[in-house]
Amino acid sequence: MKIRTRLVGVTVLSAMLFVVLAAPRARAQEALPEVVKEAEQYFPPGTIRIEYSNSAKLRKLPNYATLKQRYLGPELQHLLQSLSKVGIRDDEVDELALGWDGAGSEMALFGLAEGRFDAKGIAARAAAAGIESQPVADHSAWCFSAEMCVVVLTNSRGVFGPPRALESILQAQAGTGVALAPDSRLRTMLSEARPATPIWGVATNAAVADWFRTSMPSQDNMQLDWSQAFSTVEALAYSVDAAEKVSLEVKLDCATPEAANNLHQVLNGLRAFQQLAWQKQHPNEPNPFEAVQVDSAGQRVDLKLTTPYPTA
Repeated sequence: MKIRTRLVGVTVLSAMLFVVLAAPRARAQEALPEVVKEAEQYFPPGTIRIEYSNSAKLRKLPNYATLKQRYLGPELQHLLQSLSKVGIRDDEVDELALGWDGAGSEMALFGLAEGRFDAKGIAARAAAAGIESQPVADHSAWCFSAEMCVVVLTNSRGVFGPPRALESILQAQAGTGVALAPDSRLRTMLSEARPATPIWGVATNAAVADWFRTSMPSQDNMQLDWSQAFSTVEALAYSVDAAEKVSLEVKLDCATPEAANNLHQVLNGLRAFQQLAWQKQHPNEPNPFEAVQVDSAGQRVDLKLTTPYPTA
């Protein structure tokens, strides 16, 4: 009887441990937004960066306008302006899964949008604005330029980007095209993401240096070869959260432990330089570099920055 009781106890304990250990993984998988899961399935194989932006969450934050200007980037700002030409307002877009590829000399932006879209109203607005539609993979695309078109798939889903990216995404959705490779490092880095934050993303290859160049606070007179500085970084995951302050977390995977140690030193030197430069140029504003933390272990470098909301 004692042996049986002990066996039952061990079995119950094992089951409890299984639940405790397995539940976090299940929750992490469930936390990925549907629009990101679709991006995994349908984005072109040349994709080197994916970013998720929850506009519905961002609109509820204080200083939304300056936060959006600072962290959504000029390309996304231009996209939102283009969408407004066909009557799609900023407050009608709730979630975005953005992608960039490295096929050309400059990375092209494309993505999926979740929100509220009136296909008939968009067609009427486009016609009034002189924006002609063109066929892309059995769909009608409204093109604002040679590099940016939009297709309304349903009243809650849209896709945007250059015609070649749209064709690739739409063909993958129809089962006739090729999507992200199963061994893509982007998929691996997605496990490092923080889906609860309003902005997060992953990047590989040239997109790593490009993200730092466009996303980190800097001064106009800062001269740095971003591509060289991050040449040994194979991938990164980043997230932007906002409460009383804005918190940025970045995880960088380097080629070797030596490369991670060198990057750690470079980032520490950059932090010290930028802190002094910011103080000279903006003596009456909060210095975003005072709270920068840089750590490294093995091939991983972690960077954290907590700062008041940007003022411009």
